[in-house]
Amino acid sequence: LGVCLNNSFQNQLTGKMEDSQSNIPDACFIRAPMGVAEVLMCEVADAFSCLMVTGTEELVSRVIRVKVQDRANFHFPVTVVVPFCARYRGSYRDVTVKIMDGKRRVSYVTPVTTEGTYGGQRGSFAEVKVYSLGFFAVVSCLKRENYTVPSRGLSLKLPMDQRIYLNYLPGAFTAPVMAQVMIQPLDAVLLAAVKSRSDVYYSVVSTSPLLYLTHPTSQPLRRPLTVTLPCPPNPERKRKIRGQGEETKHHHTHSVYPAWDQPAGHRVRILGALKSSKETSNEQLIVLGSKDKQWTVLEKVMVRNQQDGLASFELTENFDRLLLVRLLSPLQPCHLTSLAEELEESVGCHAVTVVLQHRQDKPHTVLLAALPSRDLSWELNKLRAQGYSGLLETSSDISMCEGDQLLLRFSGNITSTGGEGIAFHSQRINHLLVHLTEVDPFGNHSSPHYKGTAVFYKVTRGELEWRGDKAAPKDGKLLGDPVYSLPDSLLLWLAGELSEEEIALLALSLRLRRSAAQLVKLRAGDSLSTQAFHVLAMWRRALPAAPHQPKASQLAHCLAKSGRPDLARELKKQRSHRSFTAAHEHGCQMRCSQCFV
Repeated sequence: LGVCLNNSFQNQLTGKMEDSQSNIPDACFIRAPMGVAEVLMCEVADAFSCLMVTGTEELVSRVIRVKVQDRANFHFPVTVVVPFCARYRGSYRDVTVKIMDGKRRVSYVTPVTTEGTYGGQRGSFAEVKVYSLGFFAVVSCLKRENYTVPSRGLSLKLPMDQRIYLNYLPGAFTAPVMAQVMIQPLDAVLLAAVKSRSDVYYSVVSTSPLLYLTHPTSQPLRRPLTVTLPCPPNPERKRKIRGQGEETKHHHTHSVYPAWDQPAGHRVRILGALKSSKETSNEQLIVLGSKDKQWTVLEKVMVRNQQDGLASFELTENFDRLLLVRLLSPLQPCHLTSLAEELEESVGCHAVTVVLQHRQDKPHTVLLAALPSRDLSWELNKLRAQGYSGLLETSSDISMCEGDQLLLRFSGNITSTGGEGIAFHSQRINHLLVHLTEVDPFGNHSSPHYKGTAVFYKVTRGELEWRGDKAAPKDGKLLGDPVYSLPDSLLLWLAGELSEEEIALLALSLRLRRSAAQLVKLRAGDSLSTQAFHVLAMWRRALPAAPHQPKASQLAHCLAKSGRPDLARELKKQRSHRSFTAAHEHGCQMRCSQCFV
């Protein structure tokens, strides 16, 4: 890495960034007083990239470690310049330099500049003046708008999205307070993906952006805060009411939720009727607020539907997150809160395809890549242009979040030297070159034991910790033999959470035969929890005995289809605490038998 003395840069580490900035070398430039070069040590520390991002942050640079050798005296400040490449910025996101010192204390520094010429190259560089050393990385994060609410009140139009207004009345707080707001956009594609996972969300038309609002906890609101958010109307209804400018008020002081205590068959017919007549249903606007990471439906909040897809409402208490949902027909509060949770979780999730490919001129060297599925064709064309034209192996889609890691293990007659895993970062190239060797070069090539398999274990960002010079799983058992069975204790817990109607819908989703359902009633009697347990146990018993059968994910999918997406998510969480699942549930397997020619 480069150290600069007397404003001249030298000793830069070469490499290549993202293709849009392919002429920019991977380097860190440091401007410091004379004599610093002898005591400074700089190195690439990408092994810690998983631990350098939190929340909605996205890594857009290499991770650089800068430290002083042998506890030498060092005089601050110094100027550090880190190159980066942000593919997606827009009005909602910004770039900042994240610094983690030796005691793992985190600080954020806004770059003095993000464009310039360094080392003879012009491009995106984040320049900061710092007073501590450690790990440096450039991250893309949501823009923060900090403002002061004076005693006389404030009317604020957010610069990130000028459709969003915050109106504080005079005397809203007893004294002037500092506040902060961030906006997380929720596009139609994300909403459609969440709706496709469960039929209970079919009546959701649109949502507003997710509004993060931070007020001092010691200062409650004394007068209402008016919030205006965009929430697009139903296109069919929008055409009917075009040209009408009057506002429609929706007051949610009474229960707007349908009766769910009807037989399962009748409930299915009602749902079908609602779905077929949604064009003529009255749209409703529901406000959801979150405190201490717990979403609730604000049923008593009045929402005013305005022109151009805007809606406003008044708050009398502080919430740290707000979401506006437009519905075609009523939805239960538990489903609305589940929708908010799923949207929040899905924002940072990406469909990823793992690719295994080798060059024909280097059969023992394999390229492993974790590529966003939406860009798969484009990325494969780029690999072919780089000479990777050999046999291609691809996995099915894997859901990964920023900072998740794929740990690599080989089985069969093949082992590897080199990297052990790939960290996924949505705005970086996630490639790993592995050199393969044969365990037994004299083995029987026609035997199935000779064929090698690459097994990827997905480890989430929260399951990683600092260990030596890399990020490693907190629990060493995560890479042990996968556990695929669903224990009775887990089925008993699920059985106690299901109602009679939900049991009937779950039995349909699990595709139990009529004779099996009759046998369940005969064995369980009138006890609902016992009936539910026998339904689950009978489904489990009928599954094939394949070692990599994704039983937990199948059951979670059926629970979501039956109207309990909250139980589906809780099941996935409980399974992640009990065992670590590889192959089709959290990773993939690929054949490597053609890697040697």
